[in-house]
Amino acid sequence: MKKSYKIEVDCANCANLMEEAARKTAGVQAATVNFMTQKMIVEFEEGQAPAGVMQNVVKACKKVEPDCEIYL
Repeated sequence: MKKSYKIEVDCANCANLMEEAARKTAGVQAATVNFMTQKMIVEFEEGQAPAGVMQNVVKACKKVEPDCEIYL
């Protein structure tokens, strides 16, 4: 399952760090962060609950970029 989320991030490098953090999160099959459109697209592994996985994605992204926002 793929879902798109609106994000708020200040620079392209921060977006790349968020993308890497999201990809390493358990339950995430793939993740893409687009700085220009301020969107994150997350593809979840089979059988994973997106809401639970996204809580962990937000935590991981906040570790690398404390000022970022992900609107769930």
